[in-house]
Amino acid sequence: MISLGIESTAHTFGVGIVTDKGKVLANVKDSYSTKTGGMIPVKMGEHHIEVCDRVLKEALEKAGIKQEDIDVISFSISPGIGHALRIGAVTARTLALKLKKPLVGVNHCIAHLEIGRMLFPECKDPVLLYVSGANTQVIAYDGGKYRIFGETLDNGAGNLLDSFARFTGLGFPGGPKIEELAKKGKKYIQLPYAVKGMDVSFGGLLTNLKNKYKTRKYKVEDLAFSLQETIFSMLVETAERAMAHCEKNELLLGGGVACNKRLQEMCRIMCQERDAKLYCPENQFLVDNGAMIAWTGLLMHKAGISIKVEDSAVRPYERTDDVLVSWRN
Repeated sequence: MISLGIESTAHTFGVGIVTDKGKVLANVKDSYSTKTGGMIPVKMGEHHIEVCDRVLKEALEKAGIKQEDIDVISFSISPGIGHALRIGAVTARTLALKLKKPLVGVNHCIAHLEIGRMLFPECKDPVLLYVSGANTQVIAYDGGKYRIFGETLDNGAGNLLDSFARFTGLGFPGGPKIEELAKKGKKYIQLPYAVKGMDVSFGGLLTNLKNKYKTRKYKVEDLAFSLQETIFSMLVETAERAMAHCEKNELLLGGGVACNKRLQEMCRIMCQERDAKLYCPENQFLVDNGAMIAWTGLLMHKAGISIKVEDSAVRPYERTDDVLVSWRN
């Protein structure tokens, strides 16, 4: 059985093609970016319209299949930016109607977890540290749902990095540029550290960081280094607390920010110290991608979950723990 997945929650339009044996036949994407400023939803939607046909064609060619070979059409139905979500949804509905194939709407956050479980079959019941642009969550499966045990109270970690990068004229996406700057940083500068139980808060940190930058008393490299050290420490602390609370000894990383090598290193050290296992997918599966949508859609389809085209409106604000995970025992 073959599933085609369409990802379009934010700046990435991706198409993934996956078999029910967990083999990724294709994982093609094209991402919206700017030299200055950040994401502009209307422009992002226009980007997705421009590239959707080409990305779909490339994915089919890479997989070596025809549209008629597809058994399931999956798409990211939630959560995300409405302008972006709708383009992926329209593409998926069109394919489902044309090919007369079942349509499955996938929660993007859950897909980040499920692709990790596909890539690492030995990873049975992890805590997921999910860190992307808008989303920062610590998730674990319990009682038929993926429960959020901790999350950001304001900005996502990725948006924080992007905001500081935009403020300093680095453009979008800012995470990779901040990571490179941080490697040149030599001095740690004290920044607000806001962990509230299992949750984190980044708003005050960003304001403090901007104020420090405007004084011109600090090197931007040192600010980037300090920013990473502070927010990643907060994330690792909450992830470890969730592992202890849930009595789990596996940590799975997900989301584009998890591509950061310093975050991976800090998570690895924490796991080693508590005799736990760290699972970190390669970058193409950490960032937003169609393969994770295809795989999760396939799991849902096998559990009897599908959606009628007329009922497939996108859900920009759906939370991870709104979804009943009936495909897991």
